[in-house]
Amino acid sequence: MQQIYLDYNATTPVDPEVFDAMRPFFTEHFGNPSSSYSLGSVCREAIEDARNRIAALLGSQSDEIYFTGGGTESNNIAIKGTLLQAEKQQGHLVTSCFEHPAVSEPARFHSENGGTVSRVGCDTNGMIDADSIKKELKEETRLVSIMHANNEIGTVQPIREISELCRDQEVVFHTDAAQSVGKVRVKVDELGVDLLTLAGHKIYGPKGIGVLYIRHGTEITPPVHGANHERGIRPGTENVPYIVGLGVAAKKCSEHLADSERKLRSFRDQLESILMREIQGLMINGGNAPRLPNTTSIIFPDVNAGNLLKRLPELCVSTGAACHSHTVELSDTLKGIGLTAVQGSGTLRISCGRMTQEKEITTAANLLISAWESTRE
Repeated sequence: MQQIYLDYNATTPVDPEVFDAMRPFFTEHFGNPSSSYSLGSVCREAIEDARNRIAALLGSQSDEIYFTGGGTESNNIAIKGTLLQAEKQQGHLVTSCFEHPAVSEPARFHSENGGTVSRVGCDTNGMIDADSIKKELKEETRLVSIMHANNEIGTVQPIREISELCRDQEVVFHTDAAQSVGKVRVKVDELGVDLLTLAGHKIYGPKGIGVLYIRHGTEITPPVHGANHERGIRPGTENVPYIVGLGVAAKKCSEHLADSERKLRSFRDQLESILMREIQGLMINGGNAPRLPNTTSIIFPDVNAGNLLKRLPELCVSTGAACHSHTVELSDTLKGIGLTAVQGSGTLRISCGRMTQEKEITTAANLLISAWESTRE
């Protein structure tokens, strides 16, 4: 059985060029970057080359780029590193109702340890109103953290508007851009953010490597202590092969972004058009808002998405709700946009990517239609 992979928002395959670039740093160039001899200096130069490539992708200075162990670690450093500053430990954090757990869980930790957290809602299309952020800003607000693009329904948030509000109030602004980098244009100065998260495995790099962008002048207290790797922000011997791979992945994103965005949007629109034509009552979550070009979240009427996928072992997509003990547990995103349990249980997220072929889109659409018809019966 040949599988059709349409879950690129979950993870992406490592690009062959990325893998080839990484290979020598497992075997030939294995030195510690902190060493003074040639085996170390080669690795150190490779790290700085990757840093420059990522800075070019994000439109930042190279010394504003810090390598981490992934998107979750980057988010934790950004949130805890801002709120852990001694005089600000009781500070106020503003975030949204549908952040990824890599943001919502550090927020919960902050709340449980004496801090305060405000969570703003969204509309039925999954969009945050910048004015709702403004209403939550207080004298003790230290950080606002709002995702750039939602990982489930793909809605792209008004980050620039929010950043201007934060700047007026001298509040640090962080965005988790793990889903948007590589799919749409992401430039830190255009967004106006102070902190930004990137995850390597979302842009055809390896798992276990990420980036935290920290704008010059933004104060961060490292939550982990050790030597001065990554200028003390993320201590620990650098993961050279993965950093090299991420640098190559970033370079490819920079070179092919416009063409990739057009291709992905075409595939998404084609899939949605076929399904809407053949399935009466089908609904697109976030369909009336700006969205990532590759992402569609679809409510299939009168069926449970888990049961639907049982008929489609060849198709790799994600459900929008989990079933536990005969009850439906909606994700924070689906709760946030106001879906009922029945609607949530019928939701699938489909996300295409660089390796997706047009024939896979039409095949997947036809498979979904057939499975929906048989599941209803």
